[in-house]
Amino acid sequence: MPRYLRIALGGMLLLLGVAGLVLPILQGFLLIAVGIMLLARDVPLFARIASQIRERFPRTSHAAETAKRRIAEWWRSRFGNP
Repeated sequence: MPRYLRIALGGMLLLLGVAGLVLPILQGFLLIAVGIMLLARDVPLFARIASQIRERFPRTSHAAETAKRRIAEWWRSRFGNP
């Protein structure tokens, strides 16, 4: 995924996550976690936070890495390797 797209999507997910903390319809913590994982590659602060999340929740981290790998495979099959 291109860097600009990853940063834009991660930022939007963080904003939706913050809104989801007060709105009953959105899953705030889930959107924040996904936004952090997307931004971890480009922003050092989010890389440290993602590292701490991986250490504290290893099973969830494994599931997230599996999903990340499957999304990357789908992206490459659809759009090629960037």
